[in-house]
Amino acid sequence: MHILIIGGTGFIGSWVVRQLIGDGHVVAVFHRGHTTADLPPAVSHIDGDRNNLSAFASGFTQFAPDVVLDMFPYTERDAALVMQTFRGVAGRVVAVSSMDVYRAYGRFSRFEEGPPDLQPFTEEAPLRSKLYPYRASAQQPSDLAYNYEKILVEKEVMSDTELPGTVLRLPQVYGPGDPQRRLFEFLKRMSDARPIILLEEGRAQWRWTRGYVENVAAAIALAVTNDRATGHTYNVGEKEAFTELEWVERIGKTVSWTGTIKVIPRFMLPAHLVLPYDWAHHLAGDTSRIRRDLAYEESVSVEEALRRTVAWERAQPPKQIEPSHFDYAAEDSACAKSQDNRITGANAGGRHSASQHSGQTDK
Repeated sequence: MHILIIGGTGFIGSWVVRQLIGDGHVVAVFHRGHTTADLPPAVSHIDGDRNNLSAFASGFTQFAPDVVLDMFPYTERDAALVMQTFRGVAGRVVAVSSMDVYRAYGRFSRFEEGPPDLQPFTEEAPLRSKLYPYRASAQQPSDLAYNYEKILVEKEVMSDTELPGTVLRLPQVYGPGDPQRRLFEFLKRMSDARPIILLEEGRAQWRWTRGYVENVAAAIALAVTNDRATGHTYNVGEKEAFTELEWVERIGKTVSWTGTIKVIPRFMLPAHLVLPYDWAHHLAGDTSRIRRDLAYEESVSVEEALRRTVAWERAQPPKQIEPSHFDYAAEDSACAKSQDNRITGANAGGRHSASQHSGQTDK
């Protein structure tokens, strides 16, 4: 197949490109040329701005893509421009979306209000009723966060009557090269031989679907190359959505950390560990559809994925670390206070216990 990728040089995209090339497909990558990536020499590069796709129409027609994969359609305009450009040129568009489209995410982030939704959620689960979830964090209308909205992206891609689409809703993606370094907050504490890591009670029991980058890339490649994906939306991620407690325990096991995870109430946490989320709303996606329709399964186990991610984190530490995010003195003080509170609660019949889950988590 001839596959044109918009993006393809970033954290996830570079893995997708290598997967497709390895499977014998002809791949061209359209990107700004600002990001370097270790891509196979067989890849063709088209440098350009996605805001000006029409200027490259003749080149796209010459390449004659069977499928266009858009790795980063952030706005309604992004998606509309892609669909307009490739009508009559490509056979299908695959758009990478996010599980932040679900109502559960809106309530988790306190962007919306309401009771928890059923978990794990399928692709038919309710979506957010409010749009533009990150607009409040934008400094100005030109900021990406201001117009970011995957719900509108999906609508553009899936409602075109002339050009079929496929949507992939990604989970939290981790692995070597992760720009958000999702393991770092725990891994640094373990590397610093911290005897205790604090977790808020609600967070400890909260579940989030994750996906190792190489596995996620394989799922994307499968949806791109399998015509059965036409017209469908898929959740992508691991079968089991671990609790944060289970996740931190797995990281600790990977690095042979011998400390304790201490679960305490929000009001006892030091300020730098208090996060603005409602942990009652889990973000666990049901990924059975892509497994059933496209025979998807992970090739890299969670254990191996963590080993590879930890090795990368240690080999490529961040150049800058914000000291206030690792205020160990404040964490030690909170830990001591929680212990004092536990003793006081025990003397009073347990009514003020620092953690209802202490028997399960203080290991």
